[in-house]
Amino acid sequence: MSGIKAAITGVHGWVPEYVLTNAELEKLVDTSDEWITTRSGIKERRILKGEGQGTSVIGAEVVKGLLEKTGTKPEEIELLIVSTVTPDYAFPATANIIADKTGLKNAWSYDLNAACSGFLYALTTAAKFIETGTHKKVMVIGAEKMSMMVDYTDRATCVLFGDGGGGILLEPTTEDVGIIDSIHYTDGSGRQYLYQQGGGSVKPASYETVANKEHYIHQEGQSVFKFAVKGMADVSVEIMEKNGLTSDDVTWLVPHQANLRIIDATARRMGIDKNKVMINIQKYGNTTTGTIPLCLWEWEDQLKKGDNVILSAFGGGFTWGSIYVKWAY
Repeated sequence: MSGIKAAITGVHGWVPEYVLTNAELEKLVDTSDEWITTRSGIKERRILKGEGQGTSVIGAEVVKGLLEKTGTKPEEIELLIVSTVTPDYAFPATANIIADKTGLKNAWSYDLNAACSGFLYALTTAAKFIETGTHKKVMVIGAEKMSMMVDYTDRATCVLFGDGGGGILLEPTTEDVGIIDSIHYTDGSGRQYLYQQGGGSVKPASYETVANKEHYIHQEGQSVFKFAVKGMADVSVEIMEKNGLTSDDVTWLVPHQANLRIIDATARRMGIDKNKVMINIQKYGNTTTGTIPLCLWEWEDQLKKGDNVILSAFGGGFTWGSIYVKWAY
């Protein structure tokens, strides 16, 4: 190794204005605020409204905010990685569209799909471009318009997901801060429990796939819950043990915001007190790749240089992982 680490030097988030509350969902499906809150911890979620409004709208706002906050010129960005499962189009990559919308003329860009773990996969990937010395300024964005694949007649899934996103700027440092370590896993046998059946090369869009609602999220909740609790908790403890961290050493746990019970189980397994866990699921629901950067954005003013931060996620695929970050500012 060259001694260069990838440091997070800025964070930003963005969510649409429209708030979809539990009370509004009560009018759409047979559910209640109590039922939703007890099972997920979610009170409301944001929805991107308007004709022709795709995930690139969210991602572009995040990029513009990051550039402004960090005093970075668009032409200085060399690489943009966008994690999403809701791209504007099958191709070109949504990252390409975001780069065009925000003037990142010198950046090459691409999308990465690892479901809810995507932001962590993208962050680890981006860090390598910094660590090798080939890139100086890299942006990682997690952005989703989950409402485009939600069936608002399905009470089991329509209460869970929202639209929004966030992102970070990575730059090189020789200080003892930045991305310290990461652990990632994949188990493709879990694909049957959480996926979108229609629209890919196996089942291209047709009258039949639309009529059968195969372009919506399919989730077997109990199976996903069981795997997620174990996966997120185990990998979070694993990265602590690998790096010699105790629960007292961890300043913040930043978990994927899919379900409050999964978050609580992960914190308990790590021995982390709840006041050290970033939670905003009640406001935004599950924004898939957007949840972790949205948490970092909301807690940015509470983060201090040198803080030990554990990022942890679990997603469809199955994918899961954890990253150990020493906060850089």
